[in-house]
Formats: sequence, C-alpha cells, structure tokens
Amino acid sequence: MFNLFKKKSELDVLHLKYRKLLEESHKYSTINRRLSDEKIAESEIVLKKIKNLEKNSD
Repeated sequence: MFNLFKKKSELDVLHLKYRKLLEESHKYSTINRRLSDEKIAESEIVLKKIKNLEKNSD
C-alpha cells in the first residue's frame, strides 16, 4: 500500500518497455512483418541498456 507513490527505478522502466516491445512484436508478426522486425530491433536496444545498467550496478 505504501509503494503506491514510490517512483520506479530506471531498470524497472526499461524492463516494462522491453516487455511491451516484445508483445507488440508478437502481435504484429502475423499482420506486418516489417513492423514486427522494427519492434524487435527496438527491444534489442532496450535490452542492451538493461544489461549495461545491470553491469554497472554490480
């Protein structure tokens, strides 16, 4: 209940963005292959940012 106003960390935000991009990619995979590929490319960029943040936090 008290986490209601807690700000999400940058890592949490990137994980949510990554998951959203993969879901969109899956949705577009049957409709528009080019758009699906673009979403996958965007998600790979976000994944690199996630890995970089996790590496720097250690």
